[in-house]
Amino acid sequence: MAKNRFPGLGGGFNINQLQKQAKKMQEEIEKLQEELNQREIEVSSGGGAVKVVINGKKEIKSIQILPEVVDPEDVETLQDLIVACVNEAIRKVDKMVEEEMQKVTGFGIPGLF
Repeated sequence: MAKNRFPGLGGGFNINQLQKQAKKMQEEIEKLQEELNQREIEVSSGGGAVKVVINGKKEIKSIQILPEVVDPEDVETLQDLIVACVNEAIRKVDKMVEEEMQKVTGFGIPGLF
């Protein structure tokens, strides 16, 4: 009788079954990643003065700026609004990806994608 080389996993441990499950999970993750890459998120700052649209690949698709916030005497405020909006957009994409991956894997993998 063959000795169980994986103590603690029980006599019914089947490496082939584990490999099949891992392959299936990998396929699901790849499919989900493609779907997430197509999703777009819109974020605004300054009460809607600046809007950013970003996709799941963290590519900025568009930036909209209301004309009334473009003040040649105060460029710094506009720059701050854009930075805040882009950073929030990136955080939202990260959160979306982490939540969706957790649904597939059963656990979160921060920073994986």
